[in-house]
Amino acid sequence: MIEEPKPPEYRVGIGTDIHRIVEGRKLMLGGVHIPFPAGLLGHSDGDVALHAIVDALLGAAGLGDIGTLFPDTDVQWKDADSKAFLYTVREQLEKKQWEVVNVDLTIHTEAPKLGPMKGQIRRCIAGLLGMDFASVNVKAKTNEGLGEIGSGDAMSATAIALLRKKTRRTL
Repeated sequence: MIEEPKPPEYRVGIGTDIHRIVEGRKLMLGGVHIPFPAGLLGHSDGDVALHAIVDALLGAAGLGDIGTLFPDTDVQWKDADSKAFLYTVREQLEKKQWEVVNVDLTIHTEAPKLGPMKGQIRRCIAGLLGMDFASVNVKAKTNEGLGEIGSGDAMSATAIALLRKKTRRTL
């Protein structure tokens, strides 16, 4: 009897992050330095885009969350480059035989305007995850002047990721 191949297993995860905007910090979004007079306050570099993606990937794989893996109480992560978080999660996904199918990211900010930077952010994220540029989407939205984001006091990001379980081929 020939065994029917199993259909591939897919999982979806969502991640969100928010940080206060403060003077004297470099603004990092999606692993890219964005020229702006203020940055995001956080234990690490405060990159809300990468933090949201990390949480989306961890959630999809059932591997916890960013605060568990990279706690803000651990001095090791003080002022850390958030790219290190994404590399670590990518390695964990590979060990568990997951591959990232696509990532969709929305960054919520009144300023700076991110239109000219979206392509660079997409390229960086695709490179960090070892995936095709076309499989990463980046959107930027304002809050129309409403709330902490609308007043320019904070910035947030929301990400959705789709994972597919790698199948082992047998002869």
